[in-house]
Amino acid sequence: MDHRTLGRTGRTISFVGLGTWQLGADWGDVDEDAALDVLRASADAGVTFFDTADVYGDGRSEQVIGRFLAENPGSGITVATKMGRRGPQEPGEFTLSNFRAWTDRSRKNLGVDTLDLVQLHCPPTPVFSSDEVYDALDILVADGAIAAYGVSVETCDEALTAIARPGTATVQIILNAFRLKPLDEVLPAAREAGVGIIARVPLASGLLSGRYTTDTTFSPDDHRNYNRDGSAFDVGETFSGVDYEAGVAAAQEFAAQLPEGVTPAAAAIAWVVAQPGVSTVIPGARNRAQAESNAAAGSLELPAGLDAAVRDLYDRTFRAAIHPRW
Repeated sequence: MDHRTLGRTGRTISFVGLGTWQLGADWGDVDEDAALDVLRASADAGVTFFDTADVYGDGRSEQVIGRFLAENPGSGITVATKMGRRGPQEPGEFTLSNFRAWTDRSRKNLGVDTLDLVQLHCPPTPVFSSDEVYDALDILVADGAIAAYGVSVETCDEALTAIARPGTATVQIILNAFRLKPLDEVLPAAREAGVGIIARVPLASGLLSGRYTTDTTFSPDDHRNYNRDGSAFDVGETFSGVDYEAGVAAAQEFAAQLPEGVTPAAAAIAWVVAQPGVSTVIPGARNRAQAESNAAAGSLELPAGLDAAVRDLYDRTFRAAIHPRW
């Protein structure tokens, strides 16, 4: 698999990584052996970037990755974790003392002295403009607790605010065929500043895999069931914020654009990889086959005409509802 530089971290990583939210919680049950198999399959396929968070399964995702790292010393895997959602979502909670406590817990879970990359986990919008927050993050770097820091955002405006800060190494943002707004300003600004872009939710919570119908059901503990109204967290994290039925129809139209032998999931991942400025894309996987398929998508040549078809589909179907909100 080809590699790209991850922004101001200076690290070289695979341009298809692995998102591990599903290995912790909120996507139905994945036992530890299956979770480890996903990590092994990804690494075997050339993936060198794992993305996690301290709240995925209350640390379970980090702990599983920590076990993998212990079993595979010298694997060359870069691990990005996130912090900031263990307490009340108030700007006053984002302090150096809390940062120390959260990163110490993640270091223990992962079994490392220094965290490769720590991202603020979609904090309240005022946090992105706080000098004190960035000063605290700089102290953690100076102390050796973290090697670099970035942000995970919900909106393009939050991303642009963070990109303007000299210490921001990366920005993680939702980017997929149903969420095109980051192409307008965020990716160009990141390229200009040397900030890495980690593209998450590339399959729109599975919609772009083409496997779902309007009759598909999800388990009660799956966010695709309980968060469709945004009652648990930002609704944009679930199906990228699009109406489910409209998303199913759009996914079918997306699939119809593809040549024989190209799966919708592979094409959706390849489309994100092809966008200038993207450092890595982090699809999730619940089993070995999905992990291998996702990794292979990074080498897929983008089907002719797909980019234009994606933009047309977005403009006709989702722009009016999605573009102004995120």
